Amino acid sequence: MTDVVGKEVDIIVVGAGNAATCAALSAVENGASVLMLETALKDSRGGNSAFTGGAFRFSYNGVDDLMELCPSLADEDLDNIDFGTYTHDQYYDDIFRMTQYRSDADLIEVLVTNSFDTAKWMTTHGIDLIPATGRQAFKVDGKFKFWGGLALRINGGGEQLVQTLHDKAEKAGIDVLYEATATDLLYDEDRGVHGVRCRHKGKVLNLDSKAVVLACGGFESNQEMRARYLGPGWDLAKVRGTEYNNGEGLTMALDIGAMPYGHWSGCHAVAWDLNAPAYGDLDIGDQFQKHNVPFSIVVNANGERFRDEGEDFHSYCYARYGGEILQQPGMFAWQIFDQKVTHLLRSEYHIRRITKVTANTIEELAPKLEGVNADRFIQTVKDFNASIRTDIPFDPNVHDGRCTEGLAINKSNWANPLDTPPFEAYAVTAGVTFTFGGIKVSTKAEVERTGKRAIPGLYAAGEMVGGLYFHNYASGTGLMAGATFGRIAGREAADHVKMLGQAR
Repeated sequence: MTDVVGKEVDIIVVGAGNAATCAALSAVENGASVLMLETALKDSRGGNSAFTGGAFRFSYNGVDDLMELCPSLADEDLDNIDFGTYTHDQYYDDIFRMTQYRSDADLIEVLVTNSFDTAKWMTTHGIDLIPATGRQAFKVDGKFKFWGGLALRINGGGEQLVQTLHDKAEKAGIDVLYEATATDLLYDEDRGVHGVRCRHKGKVLNLDSKAVVLACGGFESNQEMRARYLGPGWDLAKVRGTEYNNGEGLTMALDIGAMPYGHWSGCHAVAWDLNAPAYGDLDIGDQFQKHNVPFSIVVNANGERFRDEGEDFHSYCYARYGGEILQQPGMFAWQIFDQKVTHLLRSEYHIRRITKVTANTIEELAPKLEGVNADRFIQTVKDFNASIRTDIPFDPNVHDGRCTEGLAINKSNWANPLDTPPFEAYAVTAGVTFTFGGIKVSTKAEVERTGKRAIPGLYAAGEMVGGLYFHNYASGTGLMAGATFGRIAGREAADHVKMLGQAR
């Protein structure tokens, strides 16, 4: 689409994932013309959004709210589905608890209070939301009970999300320039940001605009930056998603004085198949992940448990699993399940490309766990089995309190003896999803310098926004934050363009 080069445009959006496309659609809705820049080929577009499973975290006060977003719920057996509520206060409590109260309160208020309206806006652009049974609710005694604030998910996951948003963008007349990597912002003190410099198929181009929205991800795909900011060993981690989020957007914003903000030594990293490729594979999507830790025991190379597997529902701790595994000898671990819980395992445990071993006894399983001290593993299982409060019933839908007692690391919930063969074990390592460090933005998505001074004409959304996540992450927050701040960024950039026109 080289014919778009030189075409007069109001706003350039750097990126082509969820946040970027929401920004572009919002800008057009508010009267601006838009050009999007995407580093990847068209078939690989969408950044990390293309790899997501589609969890979407928003506030709701009951099933009537959910029906606004998913009218087909009326056809469900609602007497046997307990959706509960996920109020603003519950959303706030989850975020601040998980981030140790470090998140930017003003940005979180924007995220939480706009979340339901953002979800509704997304449905007007063709995003299909469906119940997240099986991932966020298990059937117990014939009834589903939701437990993680994630009642609905995006049908078709990230692949369908990206396709749907780009179909809408094309209908809205939004051009996308592929194989175009933005490298610098065109900026001066008088005019503010007025375009970008990019590499496009071996050529360097200056593309003019009246405003720019940066929505091109963090630095998780950049080994050097991971080692520099996250620390030793992180350069060796696998990347869960795109290979194209190399930090260029952050670098060019910082080069013109944007304020670095948030948890630059932190990231979202999950338990990921040990033999997955170095970067994500769109044919597999998010299925290399292994999130059912709460129903397992997890051992390292020494054959020892190293975490409380039953600390919380996976949605509230899965983003820490990867970092914990990376600190273990050899940077790997094994998850072990018996047949009492294998029916609860998510779809990612049933793909063909998987590192899995099975056995009919623990003694037979032990030598199959490659790299693990077999004798110590056998003793670990014996000690674990003997420590369980079996008088407490097992219930996967609640913090059931079925725990161990007397171990160096006790399991707080969902503790079951490993005693029902065949036993299944899955080898995992760290899979980095995205980095937490970003740049400072206002509640209007304006990129700021120190002192809360906005850089005229520059906006940001998605993983580039710093200050939202610290230490941990609640599942489904990323897509919601990307859509919420993307929508705001597009609207505010369009308003900036209007003001420039009025000034003339």
